[in-house]
Amino acid sequence: MIVCESLVRIYQTGSVEVQALQGLDLVVERGEMVAVVGASGSGKSTLLAILAGIDAPTAGRAHVDRWNLLTMSRADRVHYRRRTVGFVRQQTASNLVPYLTAGEMVDLPMTAARVPVRTRRARVGELLAALGVADCADRRPAALSGGEQMRVAIAVALANEPRVLLADEPTGELDAATSAEVLAALRTVNQQFGVTIVIVTHDPEVSGQVERTVAIRDGRTSSEVLRHTATAADGGTHLVAQEYAVMDRAGRVQVPRDYREALALTRRVRLTLAADRVEIRPDVAGDGG
Repeated sequence: MIVCESLVRIYQTGSVEVQALQGLDLVVERGEMVAVVGASGSGKSTLLAILAGIDAPTAGRAHVDRWNLLTMSRADRVHYRRRTVGFVRQQTASNLVPYLTAGEMVDLPMTAARVPVRTRRARVGELLAALGVADCADRRPAALSGGEQMRVAIAVALANEPRVLLADEPTGELDAATSAEVLAALRTVNQQFGVTIVIVTHDPEVSGQVERTVAIRDGRTSSEVLRHTATAADGGTHLVAQEYAVMDRAGRVQVPRDYREALALTRRVRLTLAADRVEIRPDVAGDGG
């Protein structure tokens, strides 16, 4: 569903050039629910803006469904944002219209897309019910809790049946219990509607509740964590998480900082090919040792 290869985004601020993405690679399969994590300035929000069609990449390759994000015309971009992707921002005020009810807000994108009235009415009811806010249909944002506002915002983003839902820190303004409710709602729509979901977050509690977490560092994907449920000998189940380094098409791998510091790995390292692995050692001789 999503393929990014060697993705670059460079911003020019006066005489200063900022490389927000520096050759990022990412593949998201159809129907996946993925969390993207990274420190402030790592490039995760820039990636989300590109996938949402809000920003355009400088170089590289970026495809979402049938769309090439580097070559879209302005008309293509409007159609893409209306039909292919839904976008949920962290600030609920940016997602909702204060003078409309929840039902009217979910209806609005479909009205703009000229969806028939009967279809719109059925879709509004289906989405609000799936997200657990059917009783909020006639209430305006001021009468909703933070969690209800976010779930209504998700319903709005899903109104036109997008293939991909992008969520920027959807639990950033919520407490732990409400965050869990929003994540449960996202899992429900992922499973019920088959929509591919990408969540940008800095919250480890959020990233720990999806099967796949992709970490971005210095504008590149650096590692992934895959999770699955395993069955023990006694019949009990437990969650297994395995971290992997990500290798790009040029064969580059980002070695985690704690690994580098533990072995004093600096500018140059020695590689040794063993029968079933590649060993990385510090360049002791090159460092004067």
